[in-house]
Amino acid sequence: MMSDSDLLQLYSRRILALTTAIPHQGTLSAPQASVQRRSPQCGSSVTVHLSLQDDRISEFAQEVRACALGQASASVLGQAVIGLDRAALAAARDQLRDMLTRDAPAPDAPFGDLEALTPARAYPNRHASILLAWDATLEAMDQAAA
Repeated sequence: MMSDSDLLQLYSRRILALTTAIPHQGTLSAPQASVQRRSPQCGSSVTVHLSLQDDRISEFAQEVRACALGQASASVLGQAVIGLDRAALAAARDQLRDMLTRDAPAPDAPFGDLEALTPARAYPNRHASILLAWDATLEAMDQAAA
C-alpha cells in the first residue's frame, strides 16, 4: 500500500505539469499507421497516429487516456517525436525502460524530462503505462514502413 507521501512524490508537480501540455493531442486526417496500446494493469490506453517521410516521423498525433505517469511520458515523447527515426526512438524507449527497471540514468536529450518519472521505479505496476506511448509509436512506425 502506498503512503500519502509516496503518492505525492510519485505525482509530483513536475509530472502534473507535463500532463497539462501533451503535444499533438488528437488524430491525423490520413495517417500511414494508427496503433492503440492498453495497459491491462491500470486500464491506461494510448492511440498513436503517424506518417513517415524518409523513415522519420513527419506527422504525429496521440490520443492519451492514461494515468498521470502515462500522460507525462506521452507528453515528453510528443515534445520531440517529429523527425525521429526508429533507431533513435527505440534507444530512448530502452533508456526509459532501463531507468525504470535497472536504476539507469534518465534518457538523453531531448527526453531528459523523463527524469521526473524516476520515483515510478518503485511501482512496477505503473511501468507499462509509462511505456505505452513509446511502444505504440514504435509499432506504428513498423506498420507505416511495411
